[in-house]
Amino acid sequence: MRPLWSGDIAFGLVSVPVKLYSATSSHDVSFHQVHVEDGGRVRYERRCEVCGKVVSYEDIAKAYDDEGERVIVTEDDLATLPTAAKREIQVLSFVPGEQVDPILFETSYYAEPAGRSPKAYALLERVLGETGRVAVVSFALRGKARLGIMRVREGVLVVQAIHWADEVRALETDATAALADAPDVTAKELAMATALVESMAGDFDPAEYPDTYTDELRELIDAKLKGGEAFATEEKQEEEMGDVVDLVAALRRSVEERKKAGGSGSSGSTMGRAASKKPAASTGTASTAKSSTAKTSTRKTPAKKPKAS
Repeated sequence: MRPLWSGDIAFGLVSVPVKLYSATSSHDVSFHQVHVEDGGRVRYERRCEVCGKVVSYEDIAKAYDDEGERVIVTEDDLATLPTAAKREIQVLSFVPGEQVDPILFETSYYAEPAGRSPKAYALLERVLGETGRVAVVSFALRGKARLGIMRVREGVLVVQAIHWADEVRALETDATAALADAPDVTAKELAMATALVESMAGDFDPAEYPDTYTDELRELIDAKLKGGEAFATEEKQEEEMGDVVDLVAALRRSVEERKKAGGSGSSGSTMGRAASKKPAASTGTASTAKSSTAKTSTRKTPAKKPKAS
């Protein structure tokens, strides 16, 4: 795996040579755009609106428009900015990790020790672990100044980019007003809801939550590749939506179904059953006290054949 960036972590007067690697990757299925009639690839041209010529990627620059004026900013221009020119991860402060709101989190990078001696790296890793704090850092990556936190994960330093404070949008919904008009929650409702939470409680392990959509999508693609004309899937049994008539009854039923399913203390088991693609038993929600007309249907997706040329 090739490093994305190499430089130093500036920890006071101590420099810690590191290389950054992406800590995550997407498993999404990538599609091409094609002409639906003949399956031909659809491609985009970068055409100049002034001369009408198709422009190659290396001849494209960034520009900023401001009230009728336009300035072109090249990669060389960006490289001259003092922040971008630095090849260091500057440690700004050390804060309790729980104070960093998860809404700020962006991409994570592994920071691998580089250089001849990893002693400074080991020192920083150890002091972060023993103090229980995370380091707030600033760095430049791919021509952009970033704010981040640095923490220890399985003995390795991880740099996690975070949003700047002004990039987090203010809450602009009327949720608070809607809640103000909501009926009071009764003690019985709260007790049943708490029991449901307890029946679903467990330790978080992301491996227990499979991406069933991607699995189904790959199955669909495999079927088409093998010449199948249809992809059938069993839809989840679901009850028809109706008016909420008894919140406590819905919660009680949810708890009972959790107990029948043996879901005491492991939320991941629920996802495991979902991945099996069998009709899932309804677990109910806070708004599912309703009529119980259940049905199962089969959906087929017809495959189009390319026209003969």
